Amino acid sequence: MINILSYTCIGVGIVFWFWGTSHLLGKRSLLFKLHSLSVADTLGSMSIMFGMLLMIPSKWPLLILAIISLAIWNTVLGYVLAYCSSSGGNYE
Repeated sequence: MINILSYTCIGVGIVFWFWGTSHLLGKRSLLFKLHSLSVADTLGSMSIMFGMLLMIPSKWPLLILAIISLAIWNTVLGYVLAYCSSSGGNYE
């Protein structure tokens, strides 16, 4: 049962990666596209790390550290890109 849940989390993470990449083909601004990509990559990577945590519970300190790092750094990057892509940021 744990293996099925683990592979499901990894599969959902890969779907998020491809779903975020598909937004690059839209007609929105470059910064909006990068923001969408960073959010999808964060969710996908965290889902994959959680799947690996279920698969290899002996490595939980490293995997928890990876999940926390992804949550902090990718969220900050996503907020910066969102701010720059809004009308409030004059970085074009």
